[in-house]
Amino acid sequence: MAMPVPLWRSHDNALRWRSLAERRRAYFAELYKSGRWRRYYTEEAFLTQMREVVRGVEEWNAVVAPPGGKSAPAGDTARKI
Repeated sequence: MAMPVPLWRSHDNALRWRSLAERRRAYFAELYKSGRWRRYYTEEAFLTQMREVVRGVEEWNAVVAPPGGKSAPAGDTARKI
């Protein structure tokens, strides 16, 4: 029988996923700034992918955010692996 995951552990995992989403957003921002995105994507495909990346960060921020408050930046609360 599966054991339930403690709430603190679930929150810790959510923080890690948010950190990963933030790193992915930073990677896409760097691709854009450097112009390297043109090697891998068409403009339409890159914009679509970037929207999905930003939406992912926003969704993880909503999961991690304390009720009625703002969430702290990923680097402040996420434990380093």
